[in-house]
Amino acid sequence: MTETIQKSASHDFIVIAEAISVIDKALSEIGGRQLVSTTEVADLLLDVRQLLSEKAEPSSAVAK
Repeated sequence: MTETIQKSASHDFIVIAEAISVIDKALSEIGGRQLVSTTEVADLLLDVRQLLSEKAEPSSAVAK
């Protein structure tokens, strides 16, 4: 049980780090521009959502 919790916590940190990396990359790409298209913002949000959703799926499988 403790091993499962540790793996889950480790996975949490990996997912969070990946989400932060996606955000940082997008910020560096769009930071110098005055205008950002809604498509670019939507793509960024979808990328972050996908990373966080991947985290949610294994947790629900562990709980079963």
